[in-house]
Amino acid sequence: MKIICLMITVFCIVPTVFCVRCYQCASSQDNKGEDNCGAYRKFNKESHIAVECFSDESNMPGSFCMKLTQQGPKGFIWDGRWRQVVRRCASVAETGVTGVCNWGVYENGVYWEECYCSSDECNSSSTITSSLTLIFCTIPLLFSMYKIM
Repeated sequence: MKIICLMITVFCIVPTVFCVRCYQCASSQDNKGEDNCGAYRKFNKESHIAVECFSDESNMPGSFCMKLTQQGPKGFIWDGRWRQVVRRCASVAETGVTGVCNWGVYENGVYWEECYCSSDECNSSSTITSSLTLIFCTIPLLFSMYKIM
């Protein structure tokens, strides 16, 4: 039973790891007056196409998605703060895990938040969601390991 559950888990993880599709954009590349990457407004998924992270279209190959948000302490745009968003594929998270967000403040006062996730198109929202497939596939494995079934 454990082998079957392990195989199911592996089959659920492999597509997530090797075929993840992420949005990629950077608000620093937006034309003046535009907000295509969602720095000030909600990110519009219809105006972007997610790319496979190991394809030639990807700016950076990787096995999961990343969203980096930076906000300055002072500024001149809308709410008085400068903001920048970067969405892309990633290969290494500083913490080594996905499904989490890390944050901090640089020495110059710029706030940053870096979020990692491993399901398709998961870097489109302001919150990171876990892969439901992975969660549902690991439940039988946990049951079998603890002989709950």
